[in-house]
Amino acid sequence: MPLQFYGYIMPKLEMVNIKVDFLNRNVNEGFSGGEKKRNKILQLAVLGAELAISDEIDSGLDVDALRDVSKAVNALMTPTNSVLMITHYRRLLEFIKPTYIHIMVTFLYYLVC
Repeated sequence: MPLQFYGYIMPKLEMVNIKVDFLNRNVNEGFSGGEKKRNKILQLAVLGAELAISDEIDSGLDVDALRDVSKAVNALMTPTNSVLMITHYRRLLEFIKPTYIHIMVTFLYYLVC
């Protein structure tokens, strides 16, 4: 069974650019911000979800980590699944080419008495 697991997870680790020794660590213990985001994408890849919702996947990432995470998200998107990403920054769109973009704008009105 462990050999089958390694055969299954190794390509996903490579996709997210995570070293195999991370499998020996507790979830998110001692991970940097970029490693935590990579780990989230790894979990999505392992689960094979039909719909994934990610809020601010790009927050706190340096350019290299953003490229790695974006590359993995692009690899996860297929015609049979969907990824909903919520972001506040356009820089994510430099690396991920979505099928659809929805822009939500909120207006706050303050009453001054």
